[in-house]
Amino acid sequence: MTTSRTNGKKGARAMDTVALERAARAAQARAYAPYSGFKVGAALLTGSGEIFTGANVENASYGLTVCAERTACIAAALAGHRDVRAICVVTDATPPASPCGMCRQTLLEFCPDPAAVRVIAVGPDGASAEWTVAELIPHGFTGKQLTPPVTAPTRSRGRGRER
Repeated sequence: MTTSRTNGKKGARAMDTVALERAARAAQARAYAPYSGFKVGAALLTGSGEIFTGANVENASYGLTVCAERTACIAAALAGHRDVRAICVVTDATPPASPCGMCRQTLLEFCPDPAAVRVIAVGPDGASAEWTVAELIPHGFTGKQLTPPVTAPTRSRGRGRER
């Protein structure tokens, strides 16, 4: 996990994009992809202006592979951040690859406003594509659809019956 800080102001959008791409490229270089050779780096910007990076980590049991976007989200969450503002994902794919479904769902979990959170994909030649999280996962499933857990009533530990 790498963290750094950017301006975080609305006018700093271009600077943030450059900083995110640079950080994502550095993370991509550290990806562990001995089976597919498909190295992915991600850099996530939080509401406070901090950048957290992640890279894909493959496993011989393919289902245990963890994507770059999710490792960046996990790093930010472990540092106490729950407010993704943007993420840049770099690959060697042309055209640039968008996040997988599992990564889209994970990003949605940490987006205060999915329609405002930018997802920038960049390929090897600098070509890029951009979406919002809301565009990538319309009508996404969030905690708002969950019923709060029911708690069992506590029992009195006093002597005798309660009256």
